[in-house]
Amino acid sequence: MAAAALVFAAGCSSGGGDDSGGRDSPLEPGRPSQSPSGKPGADAPPEKGSAKVTRTLTKDLKSPWGLAALPDGDLLVSSRDEGTITRVDATSGKKTELGSVPGVAPGGEGGLMGLAISPAYASDHMVYAYFTTESDNRIARMLYDEKKPSGEQLGAPDTLFKGIPKGMIHNGGRIAFGPDKMLYAGTGETGDTGLAQDKKSLGGKILRLTADGEPAPGNPFGDSPVYSYGHRNVQGLAWDEKKRLWASEFGQDTWDELNEIKSGDNYGWPDVEGKSGEEGYHDPVAQWKTSEASPSGVAYAKGSVWMAGLRGERLWRIPVRGMTPAGKPQAFLKGEYGRLRTVLAAGGDKLWLVTSETDSRGTPKKGDDKILEVKVE
Repeated sequence: MAAAALVFAAGCSSGGGDDSGGRDSPLEPGRPSQSPSGKPGADAPPEKGSAKVTRTLTKDLKSPWGLAALPDGDLLVSSRDEGTITRVDATSGKKTELGSVPGVAPGGEGGLMGLAISPAYASDHMVYAYFTTESDNRIARMLYDEKKPSGEQLGAPDTLFKGIPKGMIHNGGRIAFGPDKMLYAGTGETGDTGLAQDKKSLGGKILRLTADGEPAPGNPFGDSPVYSYGHRNVQGLAWDEKKRLWASEFGQDTWDELNEIKSGDNYGWPDVEGKSGEEGYHDPVAQWKTSEASPSGVAYAKGSVWMAGLRGERLWRIPVRGMTPAGKPQAFLKGEYGRLRTVLAAGGDKLWLVTSETDSRGTPKKGDDKILEVKVE
C-alpha cells in the first residue's frame, strides 16, 4: 500500500462522556489551549523532534510482548509464545528468567502479553500479567521472589479478573497502572465486531479496575469495569504529565488511531474507522494508513506520545498540546529494526523499545528480538 498523508482529528465529536479535567481550557474542541502568557501553544513541545538508538540493551528474546520497569530500573519482559517472564539488567543487559506463568495458552495473537508492576511493589512484590488461557483472556498477579533460583521466582498466579473474550486475533493485552493507581487494560473484539459496541461485553474496551481486580470507583457505567468502548484492538496505554490517557488502536483496512481516552466515550468501531465527525463518536487525535503504523505500544516523553509500529516498522513521535497535535507526527527508525512492539518511558529523554520479529509475522535476523535504548527530543 502506498504511503499516504497523515490525517489529524481536530478534537472529538460530542461523545457524551465526562469531559471534566481532560482539556486545558474551556475553549472549543479542536482549538489550541491558551498558555498562562495568553499565547496559544506557548508551552507546546517543539514541532520537530529526534530519536536515536544509543545502544542495544539485550538481544535473542523470543516473541517479547510486555515490558515493565522495576523500581531499581531493571526491566521485566514477557514472552508471548513461551509464557515466560525474564528480568533484564538495565545496565549490563544480563537476562534472568523468573519462570513460566501457568495456564498460558499461546495461539495466534494470544499468549502472555502485558505486564505491570504493583504500585505497592516495595511492600508486596507483585507482578501483574494479562494472558490468554484455553477459555479466555485474564489478568493475574504473582509474587516475585528474587531470592529464589532462576526459573522458580514466580509465585502461583492469583487470578484477579477473567472472562475477557479470546480469539486467534484481537486479544488486546496491554495493562498499566494509571496516576490514580487503578489498573487499566486494553482489550480486543476478537474479530467479532459487535462486541465493541456492546457495553455488557468486555471485548473491544478499555477496562478500569482496582489493584484487586474489582470495577474501579467512579467508572462511567455503574458497577462495570468498562471505562471506554467502541474499540477494535487496543494495544498501547500511556499517560502524559496532565494525567490524560492515550491509547493506540489497530484499524482494519483504512485508519490506525491514536486516541485521547475519556471516561464513558464511544470510539466508534465498527460503525466508524478513524475520523468521522459524527455525533456520538470520539474522533482520534491522529490517524495513519495501516501500512504506515499498525501500532502497538505507546509511551509519553518530552512532550510527545511515542508509538511503536509493527507493520509500519517505525517509531512515531506525536507532539501533543491539549487535544490536538502540536505538529505533524514524525517517523523515525523506518525499517531499521523491523517490527516494533513495545515502547516504555525510562525517565527524562530515554525510551526502551522492543522489536517484534520473532512473533511469526516478522523476518528474524541474527540477534532478534532486541530491547533498544533510544534517546529522544
